[in-house]
Formats: sequence, C-alpha cells, structure tokens
Amino acid sequence: MRDEFGFIQSIIPKKTYQSSLITGIGDDAALFQGNSKYEEVICLDTMVEGIHFKKNTMRPFHIGYKALAANISDLAAMGAIPTYYLVSIAVPKKGWNDAELDEIYQGMNALAEQYKMDLIGGDTVSTSSELVISITVMGRVEKNRHLLRSNASDGDIVFITGCLGDSAGGLELLLEKGLDYSYNEIEKTLIQAHQLPSPQVKMGRILAASGLRVSLNDISDGIASEANEIAEASNVKVVLEYEKLLMSEALLTYPNEKRENWVLFGGEDFQLIGTVPKTAWSEICEACKKAGQTIQTVGYIKKGEPQVILKKENEEKVLAKKGFNHFRTEE
Repeated sequence: MRDEFGFIQSIIPKKTYQSSLITGIGDDAALFQGNSKYEEVICLDTMVEGIHFKKNTMRPFHIGYKALAANISDLAAMGAIPTYYLVSIAVPKKGWNDAELDEIYQGMNALAEQYKMDLIGGDTVSTSSELVISITVMGRVEKNRHLLRSNASDGDIVFITGCLGDSAGGLELLLEKGLDYSYNEIEKTLIQAHQLPSPQVKMGRILAASGLRVSLNDISDGIASEANEIAEASNVKVVLEYEKLLMSEALLTYPNEKRENWVLFGGEDFQLIGTVPKTAWSEICEACKKAGQTIQTVGYIKKGEPQVILKKENEEKVLAKKGFNHFRTEE
C-alpha cells in the first residue's frame, strides 16, 4: 500500500473548476480568494483514538485542546488569522460518558477563546469502534500575503520558531508511566508540551506582515518530514545543521540518541520551519525581537535534487522523510 504522502499525491485533481481557488491539496491549508482585502484559508484535521491519542496519555480536556491546536497550527503556517471552526465527532457506544465529552469541548473552547474563534457547527454520530474527532478551521490572510511551502529559493536561510522534541519526550513518559504518576518538574515540562501545545499564530502573522518571500510549514510530523515537504514543494535542497536546532533544558537532560530521535522525527511540537532570503534575515530577526518571539537559523537552501541534508559533527547524510506517516507499513 502507498504511504500517506503517496496517497495524497494520487488524489490531487488534474484540474480545478473554481477560479477563486489559489492553492488546494499540497500545503498546510487550502487558500481561495475572499473579499478585496483578504484571502480565505480552510483546513481539516482528524484525530482517531488509539492513533493520535489514548486515554492513558491524554485527559479529555487535553484531547479537545490538542485537536483544535493541530488545525490552528496549519493556519499559522499560512500566515492566517483563525476565525471559525466546525467539529464532527463520532462517539463509541461504550467507553465514553457525557462528562468526558463535555471536557473535550471545554478543551477546544479554552483554546478557541485565545484566538477569538467561533464554533459554528459540525456533526455528531455514533460509532461501533473508537472515538473520532474531525475539525475544520477557517481563517483569513491579507491578499497576497499568504505563506507557502513552495516559496523557498537558493541561498535562503532556514529557520525554526522554538524548541523541538519536547512533545515526543512527553509522550514517551506518559506511555511508560501513565497520567497519574508523580512527575518531577523537568518531566512536567515535556508532558505539557505534548498535551497542551501552543500553535505559532503570532509568528505566522509576523512573517505574513513582512511582505517578504517566506516559505513556511508547521512541524506536526517531525522536522525531517516537514523540511522534506519544503524541499519537494520548492524543488530545492534543504541543509539542516543539527547543532543549531533548539532544545529545551528539559530535553537536554536525556541521552543524545533519544534526544536526536525526538528532535528529528518526534513531531507534534507545532513550531514552524521556514525560509527567508538571506538579505532579509536581520529584518525578520528585528521584527521577532520586538514582538518577543523566538526565531533561530538552522540551515540554508541550495540548488539541487529535492532532499534534506543533515550536517552533524562535520558529517553529512540524507535525512529521510521519516516522521509520522499514517499509511507506512512496518519495516
């Protein structure tokens, strides 16, 4: 069976019909013409019990919060302002009660309040298997200010917006010890990163407001996967310098091998990876500094075959697109 990314490629329509469509399948969200001032952005993510969350690692509040956060992160990667969302939920006939379902929606509402998003509809159905939550979010971005994966070019600087690997570390702790274990402060940092991630909407807006040529992708499946998506969309080579990747103090307490795996392939950090022209780097850094936002250079773009090269300790290797993939079979 094709992997997830091969499947997505196979369903891209050979032609489109609506003249208002700017970009469809192939980026973090779809983009279409709105009014004279804005373009409209829309995307959808689905979370399935046993695949994206488990009751022994996430309380219902966290499940709702994170389900919406994953969608908002896609809007952030387009430079958009979140506005509305719809929720469809398939509830098992057994295993979930009314109080838990209420908590799921409370988690969504808590995050929606931060961005002044309105819940405008959805659907509720029963299922004979696991809980499924599907959320559609909408947003808007100023005309011609949208940010795409395909905007990278030779000589650009590659950047990230925060620490990587914390979410994966938190998940491993939860799978090993469960929700009710008495965690220390370092462990709590990693667990919070997994359960209550922070979409980088403010950074997306700063980059969109710059008016510069910026490529952007959210780190949901791991930086290895997301960097490869930029390489493929822009037809360039992405070079990542491992020593420049940001890691939290909590993560640095763990062994090198674990750390590297979490940072490169863990995913669900919901930071952003992007590129800007080298000549604009100081301008972007100044804008981020004024806004109190983190930005870190982690590599550069070269001409060449679309791939990602990881430089570590004076050695180079091709970094495979090895992040989370729903359709990958076990090797």
